[in-house]
Amino acid sequence: MSSEPKVKSVVPDICYKDDKAAVQWLQDAFGFEIGILLTDSDGNIAHCEMRAGAFGIGVMGEWSKFKSPKSLGDVATHQIALSLESGIDDHCERARKAGATILREPADQFYGDRNYSCADPEGNVWSFGQHVRDVSKEEMEKATGLTVDKLS
Repeated sequence: MSSEPKVKSVVPDICYKDDKAAVQWLQDAFGFEIGILLTDSDGNIAHCEMRAGAFGIGVMGEWSKFKSPKSLGDVATHQIALSLESGIDDHCERARKAGATILREPADQFYGDRNYSCADPEGNVWSFGQHVRDVSKEEMEKATGLTVDKLS
């Protein structure tokens, strides 16, 4: 029997100062849908899970160990990367219209994906990619000048 864990998916929890506004923005900008939303007696979010296709995230408010980049001088400590089946350029335009700061415009990459990155209104960094062509190890090495040690 294998000792490797059987993980079906990873669900990052993204921290926001204004988690309610973030939930709406994530719907508008990226097409996330609410899967689970629990609120307390004051209407505050106690637990929120959202999905976009097969990808899930949690949306949480700040507390002692978790802060929004907005509370850290706009310093992001991570990037959330998602793969799309199609429509990467339209996805970028949707995010832009919703107020995302586009950090890198959609562009084809040496490894065969087309992707872009952006920051949400609180400074969390998101990267979206779409596979557009298969690339060989030799093509990658030629394009980068690096040695590709493994290509799965």
